[in-house]
Amino acid sequence: MQRLLALLTWLAFPVYVWQGLGVRRRTSRMLPARGPVMHEMPGKAPPITLLVLGDSSAASVGIGHSENGLAAQLAILISERTGSAVRWRAAGFNSATSGQVRDHVLPNLSADPWTHIVLAIGTNDTKNFHSVPRFKKEFGGLLYALRAKWPEARVVWSPVLEFTRAPAMPSLLGRILEIRAAEMNRMGKRLCLERGAVPASRLPILDPQAGFAVDGFHASEAGYRAWAEHLLAPVLGEQPSA
Repeated sequence: MQRLLALLTWLAFPVYVWQGLGVRRRTSRMLPARGPVMHEMPGKAPPITLLVLGDSSAASVGIGHSENGLAAQLAILISERTGSAVRWRAAGFNSATSGQVRDHVLPNLSADPWTHIVLAIGTNDTKNFHSVPRFKKEFGGLLYALRAKWPEARVVWSPVLEFTRAPAMPSLLGRILEIRAAEMNRMGKRLCLERGAVPASRLPILDPQAGFAVDGFHASEAGYRAWAEHLLAPVLGEQPSA
């Protein structure tokens, strides 16, 4: 049934274009957060090394300073939970899709010995109306490339967020994209399990007004903190708390 709905969204493509252009006109383009994209936190050896890779969320777009972004907040939580030294890097790029990260970002990353890699990718694949077969090829290829470059790293993928909960999304546009996001997440989870990565559960958005930035699409400081808290257990391989 869900796959049939995803196919039917192509019939709504004119609505997607019309409402999507309206959202783009009304929404100011936000820049990546200021501040460091790499940092080290003291603690016991051996250090945990964390790479957060992906789209504008990995770049902490939506907030003022990178210390309040996803990578930094996750590193803080890891340090507090484990007592280990943590070295982190945020490699995020506005509007990036899975294929762009695979083809243009990953080949240019130095082969630092990352122990943990978090993927924040898939939103733009969905928003750009990429087909599921295209996502399978591009996201699946990205997973292969990551496993080849960092065979011992724990790779965790954070699925596409709920479009219907984003304040910037008109109701109909949000529903159209949410149908497609469900299919992207289904395929992404399957690929992760097949290719040595861990699919995290979808981030629950309990308070959209507090969780989103002023553009109504990217996360706020509170949103990035909640996202980091949500990812802590899968990143460390712990069972989530009840």
